[in-house]
Amino acid sequence: MSAPPVLLPYQQRWVADTAAVRVVEKSRRVGLSWGMACESALTAAAQDGMDTWYVGYNKDMAQEFIRDVGDWARAYGYAVSEMETYEEVFVDGNDTQAILAFRVTFASGFRVTALSSRPSNLRGKQGLVVIDEAAFHHDLEDLLKAAMALIIWGGRVCVISTHYGVDNPFNELIEDIRAGKVPYSLHRITLDDALADGLYQRICLTTKRTWTAEAEAAWRESIISIYRANADEELFCIPSQSGGRYLSRALVESRMVDAPVLRLSLPNGFEQLGEVIRFEQVQAWLEQYVAPLLAQLDPAERHYFGEDFGRTGDLSVQVPMAEGQGLKRRVPFLVELRNVPFKQQEQIAFFIIDRLPNFMAGAFDARGNGQYLAEVSAQRYGYTRIVQVMLSESWYRDEMPRYKAALEDAKLELPKDADLLADHGCIQVVKGVPKIPDNVHTKGADGGQRHGDAAMGCVLAWHASNRDVAPIEFQSTGLRTGFNTADYLGGLGGHRDMAGY
Repeated sequence: MSAPPVLLPYQQRWVADTAAVRVVEKSRRVGLSWGMACESALTAAAQDGMDTWYVGYNKDMAQEFIRDVGDWARAYGYAVSEMETYEEVFVDGNDTQAILAFRVTFASGFRVTALSSRPSNLRGKQGLVVIDEAAFHHDLEDLLKAAMALIIWGGRVCVISTHYGVDNPFNELIEDIRAGKVPYSLHRITLDDALADGLYQRICLTTKRTWTAEAEAAWRESIISIYRANADEELFCIPSQSGGRYLSRALVESRMVDAPVLRLSLPNGFEQLGEVIRFEQVQAWLEQYVAPLLAQLDPAERHYFGEDFGRTGDLSVQVPMAEGQGLKRRVPFLVELRNVPFKQQEQIAFFIIDRLPNFMAGAFDARGNGQYLAEVSAQRYGYTRIVQVMLSESWYRDEMPRYKAALEDAKLELPKDADLLADHGCIQVVKGVPKIPDNVHTKGADGGQRHGDAAMGCVLAWHASNRDVAPIEFQSTGLRTGFNTADYLGGLGGHRDMAGY
């Protein structure tokens, strides 16, 4: 049987990433620094390579990294004709404080040098910078600032770390990457990610144990029990001390402007009426309240749509969003639906989207019962134009920071409404992920239950506004052959009571 690749898949993906700046949040002891030593040795050994400057936060890390680089160099053999490893003390410029460094010099003339973590150590350097366990450095922000200067002449920067608190500069860097504030490459390697890529099998191979699925499961549980309360942070990339409200009231309120919120609440039993009755009554409401607002939209602006679905208990909220020439988005109005049948939710969504000038894209909550409306909307407007969103932890982890950044950067305006403000307060950080927990509910001004519905509608509309789509032009050919409006609407009946206008 042939020997397996030396680097595991997640290590291979990291080494293969050629981004100018790459960042990884990781579990303890998954071998990222060891893989980085592999890359550093290859880079320094190449005739067209570059120096590597490794910055750990203590002497032991520096020594271990240089030892790993030396081991890789010896393993390559052909890549290195001469190699020396030694400890050096030197003075940097006019600074009289001595700097302890460990260095490997290759036959190519390039070096791998491990430095202490003072930002000034990188002054005047060129090459590949590796900042290891970044969350634990005393002055990470200044260290990053110094490292970024190396990019100007073709250098690269690698930032590697486990988490050390939600308010740590490393976690803030991760949030900025997810929010799209900085164009860096981001990797994430939890213990389970590493196990899925063969970490425990590699441990068994190295320690001459026999691998079984049962042994791997037992090993995983033993590691988690060792870390106990710190397991989430140390093993699963969830920064500690994370909890509570994600968006401050002051931030959300500062982005609110005068804009209408339309509320339609239908009585119990409305869904039992004939289709024509239901259609006509909702159509009359749309024509009276929604159509005038749609008519006020700027035909030169691009428009998007977001929808968070609810049928009983929670609300459905439909959110149009306009994008001006300066790329600032605003919600010109939003529609809240309580106890509205599926078919009428479809009727309302189509009424709005059909009349949005330069409609570009929409994002629909496609979980559970919401999957129906998401699917028929995609069928009507195109599968590339309508995103059917299965809300998940990974989706929240990626999208919520972008939405928060839009509010922080004043790129988004929302209707000034107490219930909408309260819904944004339902977004909480749960195990490091901003989301709306299933058990968080509030009571609206109408006395009805809410579950952050309007906030999620706005998040989905914002998500849609970031889709890379182009406008299309078309001319209606009228109703399709064989489609009978009367058959679609059904029989007649009578009931005109509709609450919540």
